[in-house]
Amino acid sequence: MASIPSPENGVWSLGPLPIRAYAIAIIIGILVAMRIGTNRWVAAGGDKDDVGNIAIYAVPAGVIGGRLYHVITDNQIYFGYDGKGLVAAFRIWDGGLGIWGAIALGFVGAMYACKKYKINLPGIADALAPGIILGQAIGRFGNYFNQELFGSPTDLPWGLEISYAHRPAGFESFTTFHPTFLYESVWCASVAVFLIWAGKKFELKNGQVFALYIAMYCLGRIWIEALRIDEANHILGLRLNVLTSLAVGLGAVFWIYRSRKAQNTLKTPENTHEIDN
Repeated sequence: MASIPSPENGVWSLGPLPIRAYAIAIIIGILVAMRIGTNRWVAAGGDKDDVGNIAIYAVPAGVIGGRLYHVITDNQIYFGYDGKGLVAAFRIWDGGLGIWGAIALGFVGAMYACKKYKINLPGIADALAPGIILGQAIGRFGNYFNQELFGSPTDLPWGLEISYAHRPAGFESFTTFHPTFLYESVWCASVAVFLIWAGKKFELKNGQVFALYIAMYCLGRIWIEALRIDEANHILGLRLNVLTSLAVGLGAVFWIYRSRKAQNTLKTPENTHEIDN
């Protein structure tokens, strides 16, 4: 039966220095996001150095936020019965970044940079959005190398082989699982293309592309999260990340609706003189 093999090793040694596939995937994702964002921002009339200036603050803040979100929402992994302990909570190289924490604190870092360098935040957020989600698509391959965050068992030909040591309790007898890292990666790459198309087709601006990125990512994350079997906290019978995606996604859709409504109001004939002035 066909299946996707998992890598035997996600860490290589360069002398005394460990090279981790998880970190490489994240770094490549960041670089791709910056390159695409810079190209789009320059095409929109922005300065080519703006994305780099923002990244200096947004990237470290995003990494810290992502780790904090992971540790807080999955605290039982570190502080529960037989948990890994406080020191393990700081070992980011072992995996574990929560996207919502990364976006939240990363956005705070971007806000600070935009204020410092006098950059239009909504405009550059729109320019960065496709690259950010494409960077997420690349970063998900870190989960593949770590053999983590996979889905329920499956006999589909693209099932992901998971070694015995990485199978959760109760699933030891299964060998292939849904490759949720791949599902999310394909979804994110598709959304990146969709954002570029929609931005041009519907003349999205003033942060609308970024809000659409959030909404579309949430939509995909809800069904992908429902497939996962890793340990997670639940509220009202749903995984916490599902509820977070629902809340954030609906908020993004509402923001787009309000923004588009205000934009269309300005275009009505009775308000034309206001625009001309």
